[in-house]
Amino acid sequence: MFGYRVPAPDEAMLISGGRRGQGGAPFRVVTGHGKFVLPIFRKVRFLTLAMCEAEVAETCVTRQGIALTVRAVIAFKVGNDTESVVNAGQRFLSEQDQMSVLTGRIFAGHLRSIIGSMTVEEIVTERQKLATEVLETSKTEMAKIGLTVDSLQIQSIDDGDTGYIDAMSAPHKAAIQRQAQIAQAQATQASVEAQQEAARNQAEYSRQTAIVQAQYSAEVDRAQAQAAQAGPLAEAHAQQEVLAAQTELAERAALLRQQQLVAEIVKPAEAEAERIRLLALAEAERMKIQAAAAASYDRVALDRMLIDQLPQIVKEASAGLQGANVNVLNGADGLGEIAAGLVGQGLTILDSVRRNLGAPEGATGGTPAVAPAGLAKADGGTRKAPGRSIEID
Repeated sequence: MFGYRVPAPDEAMLISGGRRGQGGAPFRVVTGHGKFVLPIFRKVRFLTLAMCEAEVAETCVTRQGIALTVRAVIAFKVGNDTESVVNAGQRFLSEQDQMSVLTGRIFAGHLRSIIGSMTVEEIVTERQKLATEVLETSKTEMAKIGLTVDSLQIQSIDDGDTGYIDAMSAPHKAAIQRQAQIAQAQATQASVEAQQEAARNQAEYSRQTAIVQAQYSAEVDRAQAQAAQAGPLAEAHAQQEVLAAQTELAERAALLRQQQLVAEIVKPAEAEAERIRLLALAEAERMKIQAAAAASYDRVALDRMLIDQLPQIVKEASAGLQGANVNVLNGADGLGEIAAGLVGQGLTILDSVRRNLGAPEGATGGTPAVAPAGLAKADGGTRKAPGRSIEID
């Protein structure tokens, strides 16, 4: 619409003409909204509120007298408040590019002042401290011209050809190089150890693989050998089983034949032998009974005959004493013993005859007679009875 003006978001609209602005400013400040402006009677100008940049490259002398070239970058802008806009508008509205030039000069002066109170070591190792001190010292001066600094960055510090910074960093460089060499040596050693370990692992794996392959090969050879021997072994085993079966069959046949022979020959022969034995026993018993009966009959007659002949036998036995010189040492007892001996001798002869004739011993019911110890021999010998003495010559 004709006469209605709106500033950009990063601009401040300055309206001059008419009544004055805040605090007696020669213009009114409008930001963030539009406003009707009467043409011809009012004049509108715009002041940037965007971020601006200023670079500083200043040669400064330290407290040690060493010249350093310091390069820094300053980020700044016009303040958002009306007072800052008014201050900046009054100074830079016609030539807004001069804000960067002026800001660089301001910060160059503060850098020289602060670096002059510091050593090279402090400047190099404490750059942030340097930047903070520069910002603090320039804040009031920048506010007067309506500018605010957002940041200050020290880009580089150079001592030129003096080599002070290099000399200062030499021990650190040497230490760093030494650490780098140590690290490199350790890395190389670790690499070599890793390679050796890998080689050992590979050799061990190769050895295990060879062992496994040898085992597999041995198992295959053994299986093939077993398979090759399986046929002959099976055939031999089958033949062995056939022979065992044939042997068992032959043994059973022999046993059966033996049983048949026993049943056909041995058993009948044993039965026949038993029959013959029983018949023989019966016959022997019969003959024994007959013999006993005959003997019992004959014995009665024999005994009678022997009894009748006994006096004659004794007489014949005593005939051997005729003409013998007999000395009787114990008197009547000795004579009695001689007579008893003659009678006993006769009985002995009788018993011998009976045994020779088959008569059973002791058939008469008595005990066989024994010649007494005092019987005198016809050959003129001498016998002694216990406790007595008989001499014959």
